[in-house]
Amino acid sequence: MSPSELRSKLQGVVGFPVTPFNADLSLDLDGLRGNLRAMLRHPPAAIVAPGGTGELYSLSPVEHLAVVRAAVEETRGTVPVIAGVGFNVAIAASLARQAADAGASGILAFPPYYPGAEDDGLLEYYQSIGNATGLGLIIYSRDWFHPSALLVERLAGIPNLIAWKDGQGDIRRLQILRAHVGDRLHWIGGAGDDLVPAYYGIGIRAFTSSVSNVAPRIALQLHDTASRGDAAALQTLMATYVVPLYVLRAKRRGYEISVMKTLMDLLGLAGGPVRPPLANLRPEEVETLRAGLPSWRSVI
Repeated sequence: MSPSELRSKLQGVVGFPVTPFNADLSLDLDGLRGNLRAMLRHPPAAIVAPGGTGELYSLSPVEHLAVVRAAVEETRGTVPVIAGVGFNVAIAASLARQAADAGASGILAFPPYYPGAEDDGLLEYYQSIGNATGLGLIIYSRDWFHPSALLVERLAGIPNLIAWKDGQGDIRRLQILRAHVGDRLHWIGGAGDDLVPAYYGIGIRAFTSSVSNVAPRIALQLHDTASRGDAAALQTLMATYVVPLYVLRAKRRGYEISVMKTLMDLLGLAGGPVRPPLANLRPEEVETLRAGLPSWRSVI
């Protein structure tokens, strides 16, 4: 898939599947395949495997390749598979190349290991990832990576950079970047399903969804109601499903993954434990999720 073709497909929901693990923390590929089949019953515009929700940073290169291959095989070309990469130049480029060889359609570049790097070094880091393959490249702005508008303009010179995924939810800064770079990049709301009203309110029409792991139909409805400007329907979805889930996700660092995995287990999907340094839910938090199961079961 050419970079321009991938860009054209990034409208609406981008699924962020978890990477399920067994009790011994080994990779549960059968569980991953089953989860993907469930997600694809209500297909998103694309999926990112592995991404942040997929515990990218906990995976070995061999596991990374296995996740990409499973996603490519399960999607069967129906939706693009985008592979997350990061760490450092050598590892990111190697992961990108093996993902491309496995049939991935694009690359999502996470920030490098070194926080607060200078702009020149950051530019070289992302250029190196872009040069590793001919696939469309998406930069993921998250954690400590808060680039200036001038740096984003420099990064936009990477030929196969097609999109920018915001992972911080700072709408003011995002508007500044968009005003400076314009439609040279495709803009994706990437800080969570709970920010769909804010992202769509400023004209963005794509978001990455963790909710698609458990209720892909709800994720699609979020896109539809927000796109139509149906504030009442959107607010109902947010109040019923999204906000209560995100309240629990915000309780502890890393819970954005732990909560989704536990909810998936409770619903009969494959979640499993998280890998350290992430922490699993406490028993009382599991019970909080359990209390909300009837609402989720009704929309699966």
